[in-house]
Amino acid sequence: MAALLLWGIFWARGKAADELCQRVEVTIDNADSTQFVTPQGVIAELARLGFRVVGKPMWQIDASRIEQALLRSDYLEKAECVKATGGVLIIRASQLVPVLRVFDGDQSYYINASGKRMMATANYHADVPVAQGHFTDRYPATRLLPMVQYVESDSLLRSLVTLYTMRDSDNIFITPAIYGHVVNMGDATNFEAKFRKLKLFYRKVMPAKGWENYDTISVKWDHQVVATRRHKAVKVEMTYDSAYDEPEPDLQTIAVDDNRHTLAVDDKKQEARNKKQEARNKKQETRNP
Repeated sequence: MAALLLWGIFWARGKAADELCQRVEVTIDNADSTQFVTPQGVIAELARLGFRVVGKPMWQIDASRIEQALLRSDYLEKAECVKATGGVLIIRASQLVPVLRVFDGDQSYYINASGKRMMATANYHADVPVAQGHFTDRYPATRLLPMVQYVESDSLLRSLVTLYTMRDSDNIFITPAIYGHVVNMGDATNFEAKFRKLKLFYRKVMPAKGWENYDTISVKWDHQVVATRRHKAVKVEMTYDSAYDEPEPDLQTIAVDDNRHTLAVDDKKQEARNKKQEARNKKQETRNP
């Protein structure tokens, strides 16, 4: 009986090895209303890559090679390939889930959470954050992902930020939904503290000074926010630390206590600076009649 059982096992394996592939079954795990990868598309991709499996002996089909080839596709995040009984090759795949769309010159592409790139096409659109700028191998668009993911996890920031613009690695701008200004975040580090400063500036300064009064708000510096008026005539500096260098005469200083979140504007200093500036202007007019 033992010999018969052993013979039966080897006979079954031999039959399975001689079995021809009858069909390919493809399942897309995350297919939904935004589906852009279809089972037919995966089968067509297999043919394009040179894997013609139907009618081929199952033992000649390398499931591992098929997996690796499919994973190199721009449109897939995961792929598993299994040879089943009955001559069926089962492929289970997940389409790429974009988290950011990038515009770089004349190129446009999506990237997922791990940084895998998928070129944008007219056949597919994902409602994801948008970034623009010139990205390189030394500074790829993936450097923005921690900041983007932080913004997307905060309901207030998610509704506020509409665009990321990288002018260079030390000057990343965000365009808020609030009309009239941009925010300079500096580099892509320490963004949690920078957004806290920005929220405080929105609560304490903007309602008093006007939402269209400034064209640029910079939170790139430690312990301070520097806002530039639209016509570049005056800068407004909000600082978290009173121990800072005396600003230029055209600066109005706004000191903020981190613990109490109170606001104090030193108008007397500004008035004195204005008088000094007027005196300088009169001297200049006297010298140059």
